[in-house]
Order: sequence, then C-alpha cells, then structure tokens
Amino acid sequence: MQLVFSDAQYWEDFLPLTFTRPIAEMRCGILTFSERWKKLLTIDEVSYLTEDFLQEKFQKPEKRESLFLVPNFLPTPDVLQQIKNLRKGEALVYQDELLAAKVNMENFKLSQIEKMTDITEELLFFKQPTDLFSYNHKAIDFDFELLTKGRTSQPLSSTNGFLGNPEDLFIEEGAQIEFSTLNTKTGKIYIGKNAEIMEGCHLRGPIALCEDSKFNLGAKIYGATTVGPHSKVGGEVNNVVIFGYSNKGHDGFIGNSVIGEWCNLGADTNSSNLKNNYATVKLWNYKSKKFTDTGLQFAGLIMGDHAKTAINTQLNTGTVVGLAANIFKSGFPPNLVENFSWGGMKGDEKFKLEKAIEVAEKAMIRRKIILSEADKKILEYIFNQY
Repeated sequence: MQLVFSDAQYWEDFLPLTFTRPIAEMRCGILTFSERWKKLLTIDEVSYLTEDFLQEKFQKPEKRESLFLVPNFLPTPDVLQQIKNLRKGEALVYQDELLAAKVNMENFKLSQIEKMTDITEELLFFKQPTDLFSYNHKAIDFDFELLTKGRTSQPLSSTNGFLGNPEDLFIEEGAQIEFSTLNTKTGKIYIGKNAEIMEGCHLRGPIALCEDSKFNLGAKIYGATTVGPHSKVGGEVNNVVIFGYSNKGHDGFIGNSVIGEWCNLGADTNSSNLKNNYATVKLWNYKSKKFTDTGLQFAGLIMGDHAKTAINTQLNTGTVVGLAANIFKSGFPPNLVENFSWGGMKGDEKFKLEKAIEVAEKAMIRRKIILSEADKKILEYIFNQY
C-alpha cells in the first residue's frame, strides 16, 4: 500500500518552513509527521502531493490504489483505527475538509469517493508554524509512547542528578550523559541514539534530543523543546523546535521558536519571545502577505532553512527569517527578513544564488551530505519566485 501525503490545504500556511519541504517532512515532538505516520500505519512506501517545484525531490504518487492522508495532526486511537479500516472509495472528513481516503491515484477525483464519514472527535491539528512549538509537549508525549512502549531504556549514569519518574526518561543506545541534571516532573525526556549531553547541562522536560545531536557544556534547556538529528545546542533554550542539522552552539537565548535545517546561530544570538508591553505577537504570513496576530503572548523566531546569524545578533519578538538569509549587520533586523537577504536589513541586496548554493554545499558536506541537483533547483526556484 502506498501512503500519499497531501499538502493541498496547508502548505502555504507553514512558510518559510515549507519552502524546501512538504508538510509531512516537518518535525514536531520526536518525529517528523512522515516518520510518525509510517510507524502508526506500518507503511514504509510514501509519496507526496505537493508543490510542483518540490516534486523532483519528493516523489510523486504512483498511479495505483493508495491511502491519501493529510499528515499534520495527531490521531486519537479511534480515528487511527478508522483510517486503518478504510476501504476503497471511502473517506474521512474533519471540519468539512478531506482528512483521509482510500483511492486509486491513477485518476484521483473526489467523485471516486462513494462514502464520506465525518470525524466528530476533536483532533490536535497543526495549522501554522507557531503550533509546532505550542503543541510540542503533546507531540513529545505522543511520540514517546509510540517509540518506547515495551522497550527498556539504557541506564542513566550515576554521575547525573535526576528528578521525577524514571519511566518518563528514555535513553537510546550509544547516548552519553554525564554530570548533568534531568527533571521529568514537568514532562518526558527522550535522548536519541548516539546523542550527547555534555557536562553541566540542566534539562527540564518535555525534551527530545534526537539522534547524533548534542547539548553543549552548561546548556539550560526548558521544555517543550525538540532538537532534531545532527544538531548542536548551547546556552538557554525554552520551548523550541529545531528540525535538524542546525547549530545554536553558544550562549544566547531562544524561546518559543521554530528553526529549520542547516541553520547556524552565531555566538550570543538572542531572540526575544515577549513584547515589552505584553501584547500578543504578530508574525508575517506569506499567504495573506501581511503581519497577522497569532493570539500568543510568547512567540520568538521562525527561521527557514539555510539561514545564518552573525555573533551578537539581536532579534525582535515575532521575527520571521526567510530561506538562506544571512544576518550580520548591526542593529535589530526587521520582523521579516527576506529570503536570501544579504545583511538582514530591509532593502538589502540579495545573497547571490551561486554563493548561497556554495555555502549550503559547504555546510552540508560537513555532515557528509551532498546538496543534490534537486535541492539546487528548489533554491533557485525560491530565489526567482519569492
């Protein structure tokens, strides 16, 4: 069975995070949405209905019987079973939107669907970037149960201090933790395979440190925080989701934020997450092309892939940083830093495309990953169209 992830309703709502990926490849909790659904449905073969410029990298569906799914929600046990029980021509609908369907992708049309069933249970849906950190505690709980049920954690070294229920801590094989404190009274803590927590770190759950990632010496990590694979984090972090392959290795504060892949925050980069007047935070919305009130009092930074900040960068509350932006000028950048900005200020020239690609290649080769021709075409498309 082929699992087909659909971007139809929400792709534009998650920009700049989705400039380089379908919604299913965003991370929240411990897993990406794609990884989570593959485990829940025990299906390995996935494809994507997404923007045309992304389809070279992210495989189009084959023209055969498939399970069509909107990926950006956490299912209840009953809804998960309903999805598994779908027969050809049947669909599930949630709040007047198609949620899942068993269809033939050869000529997929709504007319194929013979029976639609409304989901009446309330589902936890992720509809905008701030939802990724706002609901991250629930996603960590969900994934923790999914990944650890029936398994035994590696032991925690006696050099560490621990508070809470030992069942709320899970350490994968190869992880290293010494002379740190871990507190699960406030939420679960998951430490991924070959991850490292250096000496002097303080963790208050819920926290997910994914495979091959590190908390640097003396890091202070508050939940609900996710650090995706192959990342390094230091300083003070509170309620942040990092997709992976990104570094915030030094002192500085980041809170209530989402950071994409291949980003680097220079030493003492700080992002405000609360306005001085305690008002709710507005964020740039690429879909409406205006700043939109999030309704949140705490909202910090939304950063697209391949973005960089120089040392001592100071970011205002509710700052959106576009794809491959390079922020290095003095003063506070505006609340919207444009894609490929060279400097970070309004009206700055664009980072030359060939130079941006060269930097991306250098950053990725450090992780032994090659920037593919499909990746380059995606960067070129965003450079020219946005």
